[in-house]
Amino acid sequence: MFIIDSHCHAGKGDGLTGPWDTNASLTKYLQRAKEAGIDKTVIFPPIHSNYAQANRALANIIQKQPRHFFGYAFVNAAKNKGQILQMVRLAVRQYGFCGIKLHRYDARISREVCETAKVLVLPVLYDVLGEIQSIELFAKAYPQVNFIIPHLGSFADDWKAQSAFIDKLVKFPNIYTDTSAVKRFDLLEEAIQRAGAKKVLFGSDGPWLHPGLELEKIFLLKLSPSEEALVLGGNFLRLANKQ
Repeated sequence: MFIIDSHCHAGKGDGLTGPWDTNASLTKYLQRAKEAGIDKTVIFPPIHSNYAQANRALANIIQKQPRHFFGYAFVNAAKNKGQILQMVRLAVRQYGFCGIKLHRYDARISREVCETAKVLVLPVLYDVLGEIQSIELFAKAYPQVNFIIPHLGSFADDWKAQSAFIDKLVKFPNIYTDTSAVKRFDLLEEAIQRAGAKKVLFGSDGPWLHPGLELEKIFLLKLSPSEEALVLGGNFLRLANKQ
């Protein structure tokens, strides 16, 4: 079975306020992923003050080991206002990237980001930092765009937000999630049971979380072979137009 980790940071940040904006070294991650049987990884930069620079650095990482990686272009919806289509189009055409990443830590999602995803037919991986209420707005406004909301909506293990997010996952056909950093296994089971395996992607949030440990959660779900194949790679390949 071909296994794709759909959520991993790579490269150096420039903020130095925490792991998320300092350094995302892949040295240990790649060894751990190999031992776990992960075949390919979706990578994007850590938090950065200059995403054009960070995306170029990411492209260099991928260029050295192209068979190991897919790339997403990271953007700041506020700071990069007026430049997002240009930035992402360059990343797609020159770097071969296949998705957009943004984080509420930087700014809330914008119409410009959504329009860019619509025009270029790209999935959007958006960490909402628990702001579940916003999902209904962009899901309805852009039904043609597929949005992946990681961590069941909250890396901070906010079970209320994660539980409320599952309702959105069920309701909107263009809302997806990944399994990275989800601590409450019962909620992960509920997401699969209610929304279906077609709405969930395996992700580790590497290199800071161990990909082998995160992958084991998928096996513990005891899905059917066809459902497991969707979660472990099929859903990503479909959303990123890589089938």
